[in-house]
Amino acid sequence: MKRLRFAVIGVICIGFALFLLATHPRVGPVSDIAGLTADAGRGQMVFTAAGCASCHMAPGAKGDAELVLSGGQGFPSAFGTFLAPNISPDPDHGIGGWTVEQLSRAIRDGVSPEGQHYYPALPYVAYAKMTGQDLVDLKAYLDTLPPSAEPSKPHEIGFPFNIRRTLGVWKILFGTQDWVLQGDLSPELARGRYIVEALAHCGECHTPRNALGGLERSRWLGGAPNPSGQGRIPDITPGALDWSEAEIVEYLTSGFTPEFDSVGGHMAHVVENMAKLPESDRAAVAAYLKAIPAVAPVEP
Repeated sequence: MKRLRFAVIGVICIGFALFLLATHPRVGPVSDIAGLTADAGRGQMVFTAAGCASCHMAPGAKGDAELVLSGGQGFPSAFGTFLAPNISPDPDHGIGGWTVEQLSRAIRDGVSPEGQHYYPALPYVAYAKMTGQDLVDLKAYLDTLPPSAEPSKPHEIGFPFNIRRTLGVWKILFGTQDWVLQGDLSPELARGRYIVEALAHCGECHTPRNALGGLERSRWLGGAPNPSGQGRIPDITPGALDWSEAEIVEYLTSGFTPEFDSVGGHMAHVVENMAKLPESDRAAVAAYLKAIPAVAPVEP
């Protein structure tokens, strides 16, 4: 019995050691940002395409206040409610003291400067595809914004989801830098893919998730339940969206559908951001949406 007891303890210790090894926060190389010259003007376009203000401004902020990235907006999910943090340049409560390398590890690897996993409410699986130049430009623009001393609020999630270490397993299962749309793409399609799959992280809302919160890439952009519990986020693949490329561009510019309905909800922020991008970017997004595989509509 003593040998059995020691054997069980040994197995538990080995299992725990393997768990710690597998879930240790890992960061990728940052060699692609070394020596780059930052351009805050270009960074503003990256900021806009990524919708940073839409998530990180204070609840109900309007006008110039949208650029005060004090956080506080809540994003409900099956695992609890995630609260957007302060990412203003404040050195104590925001990210003003971060280096560009720390920002890279946060938004491309999902690892904090303290070495902890971030929850994938921060869409680092999408941002992992961000180029080094876009990242340094984004950092330069973020540094120009107004600081806020508003402390970040803790997420409203319970056990066991509040154990950040387990996110190491989640990243192994669902973290990937592979593009969904593969092949030899035209420059326009490659740009559309970069905006949709990386910067604008459209799949985070428009793609269904499995029980562990991983994206079901086989149904990419095929629509998903609204995390708020109200309605459904639409399928925007050719299986359901029959708009022409010109109609998609118009929607992303004015917010009006071909049926003269107007955009609403959080999508209004997305359209507001897209309308600020060059028309060539909106055309690239439209071309991408017509090129991705159709997903069969979900039965009511």
